Amino acid sequence: MTEKKSKGKTTGPAAGARTLRVRVKTAKNRTLSSARWLERQLNDPYVAAAKKDGYRSRAAYKILEIDDKFHFLKPGARVVDLGAAPGGWCQVAVARVHAMEGRGAKQGRVIGVDIGNMDELPGATVMKLDFLAEGADEEVKRILGGEADVVLSDMAAHATGHRQTDHLKIMALCEAAADFAVDVLSEGGTYCAKVLRGGTENELLTMLKQHFHSVRHVKPKASRADSAEMYVLAQGFRRRSADS
Repeated sequence: MTEKKSKGKTTGPAAGARTLRVRVKTAKNRTLSSARWLERQLNDPYVAAAKKDGYRSRAAYKILEIDDKFHFLKPGARVVDLGAAPGGWCQVAVARVHAMEGRGAKQGRVIGVDIGNMDELPGATVMKLDFLAEGADEEVKRILGGEADVVLSDMAAHATGHRQTDHLKIMALCEAAADFAVDVLSEGGTYCAKVLRGGTENELLTMLKQHFHSVRHVKPKASRADSAEMYVLAQGFRRRSADS
């Protein structure tokens, strides 16, 4: 798809726009929690914007906002997107790294990996794969065929509702993605992954600081205010030394 922009800014919910709020009542075969989820979706301006702009999910605006500020999805970049389904982040990456059209040395590449089904996306290589399974990282590296410039991870485990358990589960995914990033990134590369409020565990944060010039936490506006999610962004990868 072609990324839409207005006055240098990626399109999204119109600033100051007012809409009538839709209320959803419980009904037969609909629980209170499902009614609340549906009401939130119907009233979410980013959901509406995603439909209007042609993105597969509202999550596209999260990576758009992060990249608008930190500029790592550059033309010609090679991107691995872990936890890619339904494909919103891949859509953004394909457009920004010019993966669809050859522009000499400026044509990028995007690989989307997910344990679930994901529809094919022009400009991206889609892999159905459990990234935590033994040998999964080697399979991704085989398809990649070289180094990556960007490793993204929006991977998330099913929430249990128990904050500590959910934190541990998502940190395991974040750590697996970080280990992969350190293994495949080119010099100066970028790693961006979802974590939960409270940020990155000290051990992982220490590792990232050893391998990247800059490590920070970011929470884009498209990430719901009441959500515990945020992102760790590590930039300026320093290649692992032979004795590390």
